[in-house]
Amino acid sequence: MPYTVLDIHTGSIVFTSYHINDGIISMTHDTQPPFPDRIIRTRRKTVGLIVEPDGTLTIRAPRWADDDVIAGVIAEKRAWIEKKQGEARTRQQLKPLKTYQSGESFLYLGDQYELRIVPGPKRLKLDGGVFLLGRDNQDRAKKAFETWYRKQAKSYIPARTSRFAEKMGLSYRSIKINGAKKRWGSCSSAGNLNFTWRLMMAPPEMIDYVIVHELCHLKEPNHSRAFWDRVGAVIPDYRQKRRWLRENTHFLTLDEERGII
Repeated sequence: MPYTVLDIHTGSIVFTSYHINDGIISMTHDTQPPFPDRIIRTRRKTVGLIVEPDGTLTIRAPRWADDDVIAGVIAEKRAWIEKKQGEARTRQQLKPLKTYQSGESFLYLGDQYELRIVPGPKRLKLDGGVFLLGRDNQDRAKKAFETWYRKQAKSYIPARTSRFAEKMGLSYRSIKINGAKKRWGSCSSAGNLNFTWRLMMAPPEMIDYVIVHELCHLKEPNHSRAFWDRVGAVIPDYRQKRRWLRENTHFLTLDEERGII
């Protein structure tokens, strides 16, 4: 009967399998399993595995789960983890690299708009279905797009959040637009909501899902069944939207280097 142990001293998980054949015990070692990049212990009851969009592995575990328990779960789910990490790496290779040249397309609320470089110092503007940017500002194009997306987010997201909060009978303290790369949004225990400006590249229905998700955290701070029931009451197809965001994150970025999400 094979079992798994964790080598805490070296920081690597070592899978040791013991086999008995005609009374002779043999051992095999495998020191190249998927290794978690982050382990988060909370009050949850089960061990959860999350392969992030960049391929890193996050473990969410109960506080009582020791390293051997976590190693056992990783061993059991190894094939699934490696499959998902492979898919994540493939998506990263498909991520478009931004060059900020005329003819290149940029997302806004799920639609693609062409960039046109024009003479002079013109600031970035979406005009007639085309992004216009002055050649004098082309070397600062990435910053120009980020500033533009932030401006849109500061008006669009609070308006949508207010609408959903009223519909759901909830109240929040404040909304902040940030530049987070790893999280679409967050909700603090004080009732402060945070959203990344990168959401403005996603379709409106995906933004709505993130907003509802964070609003539900005002009542349910964790991802319990009660939390997802609240989300589902407003966004019945939240599973599909959650999956879409995970599978398309690599498109919702301005970063030039692959692997940055």
